[in-house]
Amino acid sequence: MQISNQQVEASSIRAELNYAKLILAKVSFNQSLFEKELRKAIAALLPHEVKTLEDWCYSHFSDMYESVLQNCFARNMA
Repeated sequence: MQISNQQVEASSIRAELNYAKLILAKVSFNQSLFEKELRKAIAALLPHEVKTLEDWCYSHFSDMYESVLQNCFARNMA
């Protein structure tokens, strides 16, 4: 069975997104760490992956870090 480059790229993008989610969940106890890791994730992901991350972050962390989410994702849109 042969795997195409496109399949490998899609797989690695999903892996990066999942890794970002894992890290954000682990550092969510600290606002400054959370913001730092969120900014790194946004910089590393493709635009459609950032949108997926944004949706996930708002569903999991909007009660704790809504202002951080707004600042990070608004800056990404500018």
